[in-house]
Amino acid sequence: MADTVTNQVRSRIMSRVRNKDTKAEVALRKALHAMGFRYRLNRRGLPGTPDLVFPRLGAILFVHGCFWHRHSGCRRATTPSSNVEFWAEKFTRNVTRDARNIADLRALGWRVGVVWECEVLGDSPDRLLPRIATFLRGDDQELQSAKAHDPVAGRR
Repeated sequence: MADTVTNQVRSRIMSRVRNKDTKAEVALRKALHAMGFRYRLNRRGLPGTPDLVFPRLGAILFVHGCFWHRHSGCRRATTPSSNVEFWAEKFTRNVTRDARNIADLRALGWRVGVVWECEVLGDSPDRLLPRIATFLRGDDQELQSAKAHDPVAGRR
């Protein structure tokens, strides 16, 4: 299926896709700040430029968009029907890069958690915040998602 808009329009649309300060990220930051957690944003010196870095706690949180990072079983992780090969390759690169960045951060001694957009903006963020607080205050090496996550299975 051919794209229904011109290259200029598509470029303008894609330029508006945010890579920081997304609704999910801002909502999570406000909630965590209200709980007394202090963090640094988008630390460029670290692999993957993590969304939230908690230096005193030795922890990092990524706030992943379900579409771009392929949240398994999530209704937001759809695959566009046009240019399917491009999107499949793009999503594979994203998932591979995410795994590499998390492994690199762990090798540097960081504890790494991934929070999904649908968990923050969904119907039950009240269950998410206690899990994040437990992760940040504890010594667990990773934050377990409430929903099963298999990046490859997220493709439709």
